[in-house]
Amino acid sequence: MTGSRPRSAARWALLSLAIGSFGIGMTEFVIMGLLPNIAAELLPGTWRVDQEDAIAQAGWLVSLYALGVVIGAPTIAGSVARFPRHRVMIGLALALTVFNALTVIAPTFEIVAVSRLLAGLPHGAYFGIGALVAADLLGPNKRAQGVAFVLTGLTVANIVGVPLGTLLGQQIGWRAAFLLVAGVFALATAAIAITVPPHPGEPGRRLRDELRVFRIGQVWFALATGAIGFGGFFAMYSYIAPLVTDVAGSPEWVVSIVLVLIGVGMTVGNLLGGRLADRNLKKWLVIGLIALTGSSALLALTAAWLPALAVFAFAVAFSGTALAPSIQTRLMDVAGDNQSIGAALNHSSLNIGNSLGAFLGGVAIAAGWGFTAPAWVGAGLAALGVGVALLGFRVERRARP
Repeated sequence: MTGSRPRSAARWALLSLAIGSFGIGMTEFVIMGLLPNIAAELLPGTWRVDQEDAIAQAGWLVSLYALGVVIGAPTIAGSVARFPRHRVMIGLALALTVFNALTVIAPTFEIVAVSRLLAGLPHGAYFGIGALVAADLLGPNKRAQGVAFVLTGLTVANIVGVPLGTLLGQQIGWRAAFLLVAGVFALATAAIAITVPPHPGEPGRRLRDELRVFRIGQVWFALATGAIGFGGFFAMYSYIAPLVTDVAGSPEWVVSIVLVLIGVGMTVGNLLGGRLADRNLKKWLVIGLIALTGSSALLALTAAWLPALAVFAFAVAFSGTALAPSIQTRLMDVAGDNQSIGAALNHSSLNIGNSLGAFLGGVAIAAGWGFTAPAWVGAGLAALGVGVALLGFRVERRARP
């Protein structure tokens, strides 16, 4: 098995996988800081009449990407489970390159919307199958840390890639940000082909076999916990640009600074979350959701003061992203023999949360409740996630002999 390979080779392979996750972090999150720019170019009529409504409509691009992840994660991961995983990862990285290039050249809002849906399709399978490869590379006692390492590319993207892409998009045009994203995926494709060692799939596994995972009750509880709880993070993150500019009254360039802070929070939260999940997964999953609830509420209360907005945006990012390794590992634990689809379903769950948070935040803004409303929506979703997690654990205890 690859777990016995030299540590240096394993690190190069993990780094290659992390480059792809860096690109995914950029393509998923850079759009959130550019919603006003996209709305102004692609929805000019609505923008002239009502900018809030135009931004809320542009927010559908966030939801469509998330919908692509939800659709693609189980179908792609289940369909390719029998193929060698290193070859699957190359194909997924190549698909991400092509679909993000389509976003760059798409002339209308409708075609951009289609390109965002397509770009989301490989996302969940990339992380799910990549998590299985990473867990094998690091060995059985460091599974969550292997998952966290791959996810680190996504979180580091929020320190470097997303702020850089946002600034580039604001100064040159939002399409430049996605051109940069396509370049990152092209690099990831080459790096994976060179460094990731042969990794067998599960010969004989078919999509029908993998879909049996949905018969497992605890899989549904884990998915619901991720979708509802993580939706609390995305409710805030999807509308961070107007929160900074309209509520805190800061200039547009400050958005990039706040995005850097959010990226640092995500990176630290992810790495710490991986270590804590290896120690006591259930405990730290619940604590993370409680922390996300409190920090979202405090953000809503203090967002008019920029220093407080920055602190609590960091806290929301930290607590929200610390959940990801726990939910990923939990799904791998309860999925039984259905590892490929079980691992990929984590990103269906998180992107249902992405779509749910972005949608409900947009609804709250369109209802006239202001740009702090998404943070309150986030607090409510995270609190509901606590209840779902506790209920799932209770049902599991009662089901045991």
